[in-house]
Amino acid sequence: MAKSKTVYVCSDCGSDHAKWQGQCSHCGEWNTLSRLSIGHSVAQKRPAGFAGIPAQPKTLGEVSTEDAPRVRTGLEELDRVLGGGLVPGSVILVSGNPGAGKSTLLLQVLCVLADSQSSLYITGEESLAQIGMRARRLKLPVDKLKVMSETSVEAICAAWDELKPSLIVIDSIQVMHTENVESAPGGVAQVRESAAVLIQQAKRTDTVLFLVGHVTKEGNLAGPRVLEHMIDTFIMLEGDADGRFRTLRCSKNRYGAVNELGVFAMTERGLVEVSNPSAIFLSQDTEPAPGSVVMVVWEGTRPLLVEAQALVDESELGNPRRVVVGFEQNRLAMLLAVLHRHGGLQVGDQDVFVNAVGGIRVVETSSDLALLLAIVSSFRNKPLATDMVCFGEVGLSGEIRPVPNGQERLREAAKHGFKKAIVPKANMPRKPIPNMEVIGVGKLIDALAALDD
Repeated sequence: MAKSKTVYVCSDCGSDHAKWQGQCSHCGEWNTLSRLSIGHSVAQKRPAGFAGIPAQPKTLGEVSTEDAPRVRTGLEELDRVLGGGLVPGSVILVSGNPGAGKSTLLLQVLCVLADSQSSLYITGEESLAQIGMRARRLKLPVDKLKVMSETSVEAICAAWDELKPSLIVIDSIQVMHTENVESAPGGVAQVRESAAVLIQQAKRTDTVLFLVGHVTKEGNLAGPRVLEHMIDTFIMLEGDADGRFRTLRCSKNRYGAVNELGVFAMTERGLVEVSNPSAIFLSQDTEPAPGSVVMVVWEGTRPLLVEAQALVDESELGNPRRVVVGFEQNRLAMLLAVLHRHGGLQVGDQDVFVNAVGGIRVVETSSDLALLLAIVSSFRNKPLATDMVCFGEVGLSGEIRPVPNGQERLREAAKHGFKKAIVPKANMPRKPIPNMEVIGVGKLIDALAALDD
């Protein structure tokens, strides 16, 4: 039997130390080391035959490459983000702001799947009565889902071995604790060791494990950074608690594409899928307004129509403001410099505000051209056509660069009734798109000239 080993872990950076010391030598913080026992006590908790058997090497040709069977969740938007469904033995970390709907979403999924899959919902933050009241308020089937209120990892593993569920939810990992760590729940050492034991249990039993994670005030995952490396899939539920719509974005997925986006609406019946996400990001106002243009961004494996808004106003300050919501701050500064140098438009003495409608966060560069056209429209106080879309990356020399999946973007815009598009020359369609005029531009000055046509 392996001997017990004691290490001291920093609660701020997660680094290990052989002995206790007042200051962490890695991050420089004081009094952050806590004792962690590993080896002997952890091996005792593992089932017989799990530890101590050396792995036998194989040739790469002997490894099975068959696709793992997937379990559909009943929510197409969630399946899209996960890469097609749930994979047995996978570990999925779900994070988001308080009130975003993490617990509601997972409760909906487990209540539906409990009819065909043995499911267990473990809560460490709420009472079982609160879970029951939420399920009945959402009118979910409650007869087959097993629930448990527990924060001890050892007790959870014992119930896990007894019930043998196919799906299990831990809500949340920050309140779990193990006897092997002498620190409070939520600390770096506790979260790391608790997650390690639960993940090993999920891999051994081929169980789909959902871990709910908290976020910091900056919007990042709370706890050790190593937690994101330990899990298979990391999805973030974004949206304001007082808003109606929620977006589910995947930033890591070992079983599918990353940066997939799922859109939900929060209703009295819980989270409901939005079948046409582009519709919620487009303005319902039929009157054209200066500073507004529709762009086509690519999210995961599908195009999405999003309205970009800009407001340019004379600044009363010595240092004009640049306020960005939904776009990258530094990229706006670069685009304004390109607009001045290659577009002949000076907005250095103007306040510039830009916004992506609907609360979506745009991360790709295809929004460059749309942002500049919206800024020019607001500066000139000249509305753009409401049936026009645009996309394209803008280079530092004023060239309009092509973007991936241009044909699919144009077809999506045409499907929503748009009649005109300004796109990079390299993205011009080989065959005409019915009922749509496509204008190819190679330079920023060409795009500005197309607005006057």
